[in-house]
Amino acid sequence: MAHSCIQLNDLPDEILVIIFKKLNNIILLYSLMGINKRLDKILHDSIFTSNLKLLNYSSYDSIYSLSNSMLDRFCLQILPKINNKIKSFNLEISSMKRILLSANYPNLFELGIFNIEKEAALCLVTHQNSLIHMFKNQISSLIIGTKNRLGVSRDVNTLIFTNIFSVFNNLKYFNFDPSSICYQTISFKNSSSPIFSSTTLLELHVKVDVIGDCLYLLDGRFNQLRSFHVHILMPFRYSMLQLNTEKLPNLKNFSLSSCSLKILFYDEIVIPLLHRMLNLEQLNLYFYCSRQKTFVDGNDLRTNILNHLPQLKSFAFNIRSSIDSVNQINLPSNDYIQHTFREFKYKKILSSVDYFPDSNSGECYICSYPFTMTCYERITNNFSGQVFQSVCEVSLYDERSFEHEFFLRIAQSFPFMKKLYVINDKPQNDKQCRKWKDNNNNLLIIEYPYLVHLDLGQAHHDYVEQFLLDSKMSLPINVELHVMYESLKKVTRNFKRNATRINCSKINYICTDRISPYPKHLKDYFRSAYLPTL
Repeated sequence: MAHSCIQLNDLPDEILVIIFKKLNNIILLYSLMGINKRLDKILHDSIFTSNLKLLNYSSYDSIYSLSNSMLDRFCLQILPKINNKIKSFNLEISSMKRILLSANYPNLFELGIFNIEKEAALCLVTHQNSLIHMFKNQISSLIIGTKNRLGVSRDVNTLIFTNIFSVFNNLKYFNFDPSSICYQTISFKNSSSPIFSSTTLLELHVKVDVIGDCLYLLDGRFNQLRSFHVHILMPFRYSMLQLNTEKLPNLKNFSLSSCSLKILFYDEIVIPLLHRMLNLEQLNLYFYCSRQKTFVDGNDLRTNILNHLPQLKSFAFNIRSSIDSVNQINLPSNDYIQHTFREFKYKKILSSVDYFPDSNSGECYICSYPFTMTCYERITNNFSGQVFQSVCEVSLYDERSFEHEFFLRIAQSFPFMKKLYVINDKPQNDKQCRKWKDNNNNLLIIEYPYLVHLDLGQAHHDYVEQFLLDSKMSLPINVELHVMYESLKKVTRNFKRNATRINCSKINYICTDRISPYPKHLKDYFRSAYLPTL
């Protein structure tokens, strides 16, 4: 360390600041604070001390506490020295009490609390909680992240959410469960929660069960709300509602998203809801909807939405609409869909139209580009092939086979993909991939360098082979594989095939089939294997 500090001290302050800005400020403070007065002066700058994330992230985006040695150093030596500089904390629940009691934080206004479980959640929102009492008038920005789907029930989530507004008196920003890997929702359908409201809240991010919960939150209880971001977990359900027709003049930014299931209320509820937002300036719509006769296209968006929002400045969307029992002759072409956006002033528009004869259905996909979401679903062979830097989760679906070239295109279009789901029961037509070779007649090997989760549970065994053959695919280490046991057994030739051994040696195999007995050598074939017992 001494030799390292001599090297650092040889550099001017300006260069040190540039270097330090590129480093994790928590590691920086832990490693260099207290070494000498010069470094301490630089590290006391608000660039390094105002926003502290005193927690760790795993490769699967789960959160856990700092090590005991790091907590000791921060709580005993670092935080008491920089307490006046700290404006924002992101904390893991198990270490929260120790960190918040280690010093006074007069300028703290933003708090993020993660991995909250049931008992801690209930304690968090009680008025007797001394920690909350210390900051109830001080915190204006709050992020709550519950631990997992099983850790906190929906009723407890709703209780936490409603009580937050009686505990924090000056809340302007509230993000309830920001996690992208688990969906902790709230619901007011059977809620006996107390009446809650806020005259200070300006921005709200929340996940709810059904569209009725969204309407409940927009009934006037947050009368100063400017920005509302809502994700609906169960879009196929909605109760019979008496729609509120009161205008929402203060709302400037609205984002509505749902999971991959079809929403059934686009025309009945979403459009009338948007008509209440007279002064809306930013709109984001991300969903999959079912309609009777026509797709959602540029004409639909212009007639039902844009013409009713005169103040709108930004409109981002990712909408997939489907029609059942279609007449293939009357199905609009992709050229026609693109033509409906000829006068559209918002960004570049991507579109694709698919017809699925097996299910006698049609789908139209439209989205604004550049793409900002982290998930891209139900990609077919008609995929246009642009680059999507933000996407980390992808699902593929078609009634036509996926060939080697298609998976190569997916790799090029989603360079940071972490999760991949393949849904296709059609066998490949060209398993030799004759066209996709380099100048030396070698097959172009596909790589997904950031992949951590691969689900082939609803895929033909040809796609299992596509991913496991080292002549076609090079998988990264520690990929979690979900696949039917019989498909895997067939492709690996009872876990003895050499051509699939390299990729399988990198895989953590999750078997959900209860088979007995398993081959004795199965576990040795994979990096690790989870095998349920009967």
